[in-house]
Amino acid sequence: MLDLRQPSGIFFSITGAILVGVSFTNPHAAMTDANVDLYTGLAMLVFGGILLALAYRGRRA
Repeated sequence: MLDLRQPSGIFFSITGAILVGVSFTNPHAAMTDANVDLYTGLAMLVFGGILLALAYRGRRA
């Protein structure tokens, strides 16, 4: 059976890392004072890490 957790986890982790990196060069979005890229990137990194952990756990069991 095809397990999509690993490629999805890699995708979200890479995309989150890119957003976190961009947030340091351009700290604010155009219409808000919040650092949207940083918060979204961190959430994506956490979600990608959870998916990768579940894929690793599923492979071991």
